[in-house]
Amino acid sequence: MADIVFINPRFEVSYWGMEHALPFMGKRANLPVACLPLLAALTPGEHTVTLVDENVEAINYERLAKADIVGVTGMSVQRFRMKEILTELKRRGVFTVVGGPLVTVQEDYFGDLADVIFIGEAEETWPQFLKEWKQGLHQVRYEQLEKTDMATVPTPRFDLLKMRHYMFGSLQFSRGCPFQCEFCDIIVTFGRRPRIKTSAQILAELDAVHAQGVDIVFIVDDNLIGNKKAIKEVLKDVVAWQVKHGYPLTFFTEASIDLADDPELMEIMVEANILAVFVGIESPREESLRETKKFQNVRTGGTLLEKVHRVQDAGIEVWCGMILGFDNDDATIFDAQREFIRDARITSTMIGMLYAIPKTPLHARLAAEGRLDPADEPEYGTNVIPLKISREALRDGYVSVMNDLYTAEAYFGRLDALYIDAKIKMGQGRARYWRKHPWAGFKTNAIWTVQSIGLYIRIMRGIPEVSLRREYRKRIWNLVKARPDPGLVLFYIIKCAMHYHAYYMAKQMATGRSPIFNSY
Repeated sequence: MADIVFINPRFEVSYWGMEHALPFMGKRANLPVACLPLLAALTPGEHTVTLVDENVEAINYERLAKADIVGVTGMSVQRFRMKEILTELKRRGVFTVVGGPLVTVQEDYFGDLADVIFIGEAEETWPQFLKEWKQGLHQVRYEQLEKTDMATVPTPRFDLLKMRHYMFGSLQFSRGCPFQCEFCDIIVTFGRRPRIKTSAQILAELDAVHAQGVDIVFIVDDNLIGNKKAIKEVLKDVVAWQVKHGYPLTFFTEASIDLADDPELMEIMVEANILAVFVGIESPREESLRETKKFQNVRTGGTLLEKVHRVQDAGIEVWCGMILGFDNDDATIFDAQREFIRDARITSTMIGMLYAIPKTPLHARLAAEGRLDPADEPEYGTNVIPLKISREALRDGYVSVMNDLYTAEAYFGRLDALYIDAKIKMGQGRARYWRKHPWAGFKTNAIWTVQSIGLYIRIMRGIPEVSLRREYRKRIWNLVKARPDPGLVLFYIIKCAMHYHAYYMAKQMATGRSPIFNSY
C-alpha cells in the first residue's frame, strides 16, 4: 500500500482566476482542476490518496516528506510554482511524479526534478505505473499508445476535495476537438476525434457533484459540441435529470461558434440550464482566422457578430477568447477588437497575446521562421515575435484594450445592452419547470433574494473605490426597475464582482504593479 498525495500548485493571478472577487464570494478559488479527483478515482483502493490544491490550502512539506509518492500536475501558467515545489521535494528526498498539460508539451522542462513523468492522458498509464512501482520496476516516462476510451472513465472522487472553498464545481463530459486551430494544444493532448462519456457516467457525476453541495458547475470540455449528434442525446438525459431533481444545477461551458447554426442544440442546452458558453472567437478579421486555420469561424451562415447574437437570442450568454498578434494584425487591430466586443454585447472577454505552445503547428512554423523568443519568461509577455507590429506596440496595445474594455462605462454598457435593452432571457428551461411547480419557484426566488442581498453587502463593504460602489448601486437599481427577476438580479451582482476583478487586474498591469500574464 502506498501513501499518495496529488498537488495542484497555486495559480498566478489570471482573468478566469477571479482572485480579486473571491473574497466577496467567501471562496478561496474559482473551481477545482478536473484531474485531481479523477486521478484519485483511478488509484486502486489498496492505496491512500490525499488531494492538495494550493489555491485553497497551504502545502505542508512535513506531511509530504512522509508520503511514498507525490504527484504534481499543472499548466504552463503554473510552471514556476511547479518548479519551486519540485525543487523543495527533491531536497527532502521525496519520490515525485509529474503530469498535466505543461509536461505533455515540454517533457524536459523539469529536468531531473521529477522521478517519473506522464505524457498526455493517464487512465491506463497511472494504474500501470502503480503496479510497476510496487514491484520496483517502474519506468521514468509513461505515455499511452491510444487515447482513453471515455466509456471506461470512473466517477471522480469529488468527496476528497474541499468543495466548500470553491466558487464552482467542474465536470468533464468529453475530450477532443475536430478543428485544427494552429495555436491550440488541445488537439496535441486530446486529439481531433471527440470522445464522449455515456449518459450513465455523466448522470452519476451529476449525482456526485450535487452531493457535495455544488449548485454551479463548469463543464470543462474544450469544445462540448465537438460531436453534436452524441452530445444532444447526452444533454437530453441531463435535462431529464434536472427535471427529476428540481433543476439544482446551473452550467456554463465551452463551445465552438458553429453552435449558432444548430437551433435544436441550443434549445437542448437551454433546457439543460447551460447559461453561458465560452467561444474562441479570437479575431474579428477573416484573414487572421484563416491564417490560424480557424475555419469554423468563417463558414457561411452569417457574420461572427450575427452568430454571437443568435446564441444570445436563444438564451445563452456568450463569453469569448480573443487574440492579438496574428501575422495579419497591425496597429489597427486594437480598435477593431474594441468595436467587435462592444457590438457583440460580450461582457466577459479573455484577451491574450498570441503565444506559441510547444508541439503546436504554430510553434513549429514560427521556430522555422526564427520568430520565437526562447526565454522562459519573455520580456514582452509572449514568445511570439509579431510580423506587422513591434513587440512593444503589441504589449502596450494589449494592456490598453484590456483597460478600455473594463472601464465601468464600457463593461456595463455591454451588460445592459444584453440584459436591459435586448432583454435576453436566461434559464428558460428551469423557468418552464418552475411554472409547473410554483412553490419550487417561490422557494428558489427567496433563496436568490437572500443570496443577492448578502453578496451586495459584501461587495459594498469590500471595494475601496467610492466611484465603483456608486456605479454598481446605480446599475443594479436600473436592472431591478427594468427586469425585477430575482435570478437575474443575483446574476447581475455576480457580474459586478467579475467586473471588479477584471478592472483591478487590468489597472495593475497598466501601472506596472503586476506582470502581464498571457491568457493562452
